[in-house]
Amino acid sequence: QVQVAESGGGSVQPGGSLRLSCVVSPSTISDYAMGWFRQAPGKERDLVAGLSRDGSNKYYTDSVKGRFTISRDNAERTVYLQMNSLKPEDTAVYYCAASRSTYYSIVPGQYDYWGQGTQVTVSL
Repeated sequence: QVQVAESGGGSVQPGGSLRLSCVVSPSTISDYAMGWFRQAPGKERDLVAGLSRDGSNKYYTDSVKGRFTISRDNAERTVYLQMNSLKPEDTAVYYCAASRSTYYSIVPGQYDYWGQGTQVTVSL
């Protein structure tokens, strides 16, 4: 049984930073392509950042390029999403997803395992 768990959400002011973490167990991150999705009220669940299974390719949606960074640790167990210069429109529940495919996908249905989500709120 594979479990995905994300953490690190919280409430920050515009311009602030947060670092989200995601752990896949019992497998390692290198077994999966990883995606960070977010879903705001009334909106679709959209891919924010993706990481290929071997870690060689990354994806960022246009709205977060230059502000967000996806990475993984040396042990290949944890994937991170560093979020800087946060904006109110970044407010959403952020989900970590794992896919046994080689590459990330913008389609949520392509992912095999999902975390429960962590709330990120950016407001004054």
